Amino acid sequence: MTLPNSFPHAVDQADSDDLLEFIDDPEDVAPAPLRTRKCWRVLIVDDDREVHNATLFALHDILIDGHPLQFLHAHTGAEALDILRHEPDIAVALLDVVMENESSGLDLVRLIRNELGLAELRIILRTGQPGYAPEMRVIRDYDINDYKTKSELTRIRLLTTLTTAIRSYEQIHTINASRRGLELIVNSAADLFSQRALRGFAEGVLTQLAALLRLAPEGLLCARDAHPQPGALNRPLTVVGAAGRYSVLIDRPLEEIDDPRIVNDVRRCLAEKRNIYTDGATVLYFSGDDGNNAAVFLATRTPLTETDRQLLEVFCVNIAVGLENVNLFGDLEFLAFSDPLTGLPNRKGFIKAIDEHRQRGEAGWTVALIDIDHFSEINDALGHEKGDTLLLAVMQRLRDWLGNPAAEDARATLARVGGDVFGLLAPDRKLDPAALLAQFDAPISVEDYRLPVQATIGLTRLCADSGDGLNVIKTTNIALKRARNDQHTHWRYYTQDMTAATRARLDLLHDLRAAIVGKRGLSVHYQPQIDLASGRVVGAEALIRWRTDDGRNIPPDQFISLAEYAGLIPDLGEWVLRTAAAQLLRWDAEGLPSLRMAVNVSPVQFRDNRFVSRVREVFDTLGVPARRIELEITEGVAMFDADTVIATLRELRSLGAEIAVDDFGTGFSSLSYLQQLPLNRLKIDRSFVSAMTLPDGCGTRIADMVVKLAQALGLSVVAEGVENEAQAALLHNIGCEQAQGYLYARPMDADNFRAWLHARLPAEA
Repeated sequence: MTLPNSFPHAVDQADSDDLLEFIDDPEDVAPAPLRTRKCWRVLIVDDDREVHNATLFALHDILIDGHPLQFLHAHTGAEALDILRHEPDIAVALLDVVMENESSGLDLVRLIRNELGLAELRIILRTGQPGYAPEMRVIRDYDINDYKTKSELTRIRLLTTLTTAIRSYEQIHTINASRRGLELIVNSAADLFSQRALRGFAEGVLTQLAALLRLAPEGLLCARDAHPQPGALNRPLTVVGAAGRYSVLIDRPLEEIDDPRIVNDVRRCLAEKRNIYTDGATVLYFSGDDGNNAAVFLATRTPLTETDRQLLEVFCVNIAVGLENVNLFGDLEFLAFSDPLTGLPNRKGFIKAIDEHRQRGEAGWTVALIDIDHFSEINDALGHEKGDTLLLAVMQRLRDWLGNPAAEDARATLARVGGDVFGLLAPDRKLDPAALLAQFDAPISVEDYRLPVQATIGLTRLCADSGDGLNVIKTTNIALKRARNDQHTHWRYYTQDMTAATRARLDLLHDLRAAIVGKRGLSVHYQPQIDLASGRVVGAEALIRWRTDDGRNIPPDQFISLAEYAGLIPDLGEWVLRTAAAQLLRWDAEGLPSLRMAVNVSPVQFRDNRFVSRVREVFDTLGVPARRIELEITEGVAMFDADTVIATLRELRSLGAEIAVDDFGTGFSSLSYLQQLPLNRLKIDRSFVSAMTLPDGCGTRIADMVVKLAQALGLSVVAEGVENEAQAALLHNIGCEQAQGYLYARPMDADNFRAWLHARLPAEA
């Protein structure tokens, strides 16, 4: 079939000028095509091969908006349908209406729109039989771009129609690409914002960018470490995520990348704070509010279209917000699992490391807790800033000791699990406690100070029965507490019997708490105090006793320390004082001799800021004569804090109570300070009394010194722990006035004390 007046083999000058003027009109420039297309693809569908040839001849070497044409050919509707299914980015179809049958062209249009869903493809219908022209409704419903009879299509009109269709296609394609890109941005935002780790976020960014630009993922994301190690001079740019051939660069500093193009482009992007588009690469800039700026380098082999750039600008806004979100979660995770001062894992981070290690099932590893002895004293004396400097120096020594572990030991973990406690997870062969303690032999320099530092270590060897990380920390802490009492080695490994002892202690504490609250099983026993010259009973010392529900008698040296540890001692001490004072009044009412009641005061009880008011309340409510109550404090309490102790003792003396110093001679009293205390009595410790009858006579000399000191200070003296007549005689000879001990009586409950005292009254009379 020939097309009359359509494609002459020669074109006159007028036609040629008209054609050139139409194509090259500078005032009508279409949008730049997508970078992935080298040409406009046109599908010719016609059952007449001459039509194909004539179309090719007419449009040979034609450029539309700067791009050439590429033709695809189909001679039947079925061939056209197959091509459209498999060939992308076909801009225009020049479609014959009548081919196999009179409706084959329109049938193909329906399939193109309804089955293939090719809404962007522009369709130009051509027919040599005007009687088969489609209705206007069909043209509208199937979005047919144009309809021409073949007789109408001169070369210029064909080019005009094709140009219009291609520009229409480009506009629709750009709009749809923008819409799809925006949808992708919206849909990807939730995925990116949900990423709480910088590496995962970076990988998500690269994946979404590749999808947006229709590329294979090839790129990397550089950011600065938000939490560098203490002492780091800067925060180097690091590849935190990468894809494709750049994956090997993950975790490497930018400066170590052996590709000047990447390094220079990323530097330029961050320096100029804008997106950079170069031949073969696109570098995107992301700004963070806290200065955590980042850059994405993408390998883009061909230039981006304006549409792509606009979409990237929108996408970058989302990325920047997402980056801030990731940094925020990174900060939260750092604070949750890391120590801000040292940058080491904190207690939670250390537990996590232990759990991860146990999941790997590696044998032959140990967990250690390293406690810096007396750190609080150093901190208080020199200030927190120097205390922090000391901790950083300790951390560095531990790191130096660990050194560069072998590959199989690379997961050794150093942590700071408490104010002055470091944790260490390391192989058994490395974690030698003696060698570890040796790291503290040399003093540590903190500015102008050289501080001697000692440590105590508790250790747990990991095994199948160790439990999770939290349980391992607990068992290691038990070992650490035992090590504090080991004056020889200063370290202990955890053993099962330690847990049993600790559990027994906790059970005992639970029972003690119940006993104190319910006043169940607690009682006060009384040991008489004797005047050595006359043998008369002058007083009694109140001593607490505890019998558990199952009938066990728990010694005071066990449960008193428990009560102090649990904060129960103020209530317990007040109960003892109230019980003893009330008993004193009952004895008075029964006609027994007027006695002095001595009541022990725990150091914890004495330091309670409500102690004096509690004593006053007991005196006031019971009406007991305060002068008949003697409060016994230890020598350690007396030496605790001069101003506080003197003020408290003066308040107690102002109430009328007497004050005695118990266990005198076992501490290191300052005699000049001792004479400032408002005391009434000194008690010679039982250890000196028991030594009085030894051949060397040392105990007698010490007791004699205490008596002479008391006499010089105007104080009376009581000796405790007197068990035989020889000790009593020696004490009387050196001038000791009073004594108590098994020689006279063991501590007794109130009824037995009354009976014992009644039995002595005739002799005393």
